[in-house]
Order: sequence, then C-alpha cells, then structure tokens
Amino acid sequence: METQYYRKPRPKIRNWFNKTIRKKNVVITLLILIPVVSFMFFSNKGIIQRLSLESQKKEMQVKVREVQQEQIRLQRQSKALDADPKAIEKVAREKYGMIRDGETVYKVKKEQQ
Repeated sequence: METQYYRKPRPKIRNWFNKTIRKKNVVITLLILIPVVSFMFFSNKGIIQRLSLESQKKEMQVKVREVQQEQIRLQRQSKALDADPKAIEKVAREKYGMIRDGETVYKVKKEQQ
C-alpha cells in the first residue's frame, strides 16, 4: 500500500540526458562539434596521420645517418686503397685469397658445437 502513494525515484542520469536533448542549443552544438572533431582526428590531415608521419620521419633520419656513416667509412677505405700498399695487400689476401711466392696457407677448421 505504501508504494501506491509514493513516486518511484527516476535515475538521475536519464533525467539529465533527456533535459539536455530537449535544449536546441546543445543539440546544434553537438551536431556541429562531432563532425569537426572527427575530421581533426581521422582525416588525411588529422592528428593521427601527423603522428604516424612524424614517426616515419624519425626512422628515415636514423637510416640516413647510418648510410652517411657507411659512406664515410667506404671513402676512407677507398683512399687507403689508392695510396697504401699494405691496405691493398690486406684486401687481396682476405678477399681474393692471394699469397706471396713461397708462402704456405694453412686453413683452420672451427669446432662445431
């Protein structure tokens, strides 16, 4: 009998949501704001695309530095081969397996585990 005379309490969240939907200004603002925000984040010129491009740029800069260091190393090696007879001999022995007259080459087998 007690429930007959008392109102049941409505959930507050639902009440708040219904009140805000009824206001025209809020609805218009949401209709404008949602597409603008989604464009800012998910378009080709959006924030997410920019972050991915910046990470790609950093990776490319690291690769460029590595290639520049390799280029400098190869230039030094080239200059050494132009002028230094010992460097020429070292490359000839290591890369092409050349030996001097009267030398004996011993090949050492590595132990396999």
